[in-house]
Amino acid sequence: MAYITLFHGSDHVIKKPEYELGKKTNDYGRGFYCTMIPDMAKEWACKRNTNGFMNEYLLDDSELKVLNLLDGNHTVLNWIALLLAHRIFTINDEIGQDAKDYLIQHFSIDTSLYDIIIGYRADDSYFSYAQSFIHNALPLRGLSKALQLGKLGQQTVLVSKKAFEKIKFVKAEPVDKEIYYSKFLARDIQAREEYNSEVKKSKSYKDDIFVMDILRGEVKNDDPRIQRIILK
Repeated sequence: MAYITLFHGSDHVIKKPEYELGKKTNDYGRGFYCTMIPDMAKEWACKRNTNGFMNEYLLDDSELKVLNLLDGNHTVLNWIALLLAHRIFTINDEIGQDAKDYLIQHFSIDTSLYDIIIGYRADDSYFSYAQSFIHNALPLRGLSKALQLGKLGQQTVLVSKKAFEKIKFVKAEPVDKEIYYSKFLARDIQAREEYNSEVKKSKSYKDDIFVMDILRGEVKNDDPRIQRIILK
């Protein structure tokens, strides 16, 4: 067996996570959303400015199929396609709607084939970057760079019944909002400040790809232009 330690921030103790209780409109749909970083879980526990709990678990992942969106085999477009399929976006123009439909069709991944998903957590600033991208206001390179700022966090999500059967509760630790709510806010503010200084004001590249370029060029998941833009 190969055990990993996971943490989940909540306003209550969760000794037994239950399958299919999560919201359909979470980042990757229904699931149990965790982190490997204790302080991150503590911040999430107090995100509504209330005291909470950091729940700790052990997960036997030896026989589980993992979709790791950050393993280098996937791009930010795969992440945003999954986000578009589940989260509620405000889309009030044709470009945004066409971008949503196209990205889901060509870059989404069938998550039903997996037990665990590892990827970015779409906190407020990350979500705003994604919104700007689909409305043609932020290029692909800028989106990729923005997601690396502020260290808003990666998350590990249990999405299958098999995964839920392999997680074991260890303990719960009370979390003080007076300490961790301010840290939660500060992390998001840092991400926005770094975005404004490092991405928004950065040099414009002639070969940047905007979502309109993806639509017009019928760019697909295996297009080498995607990796070239992201890695520059």
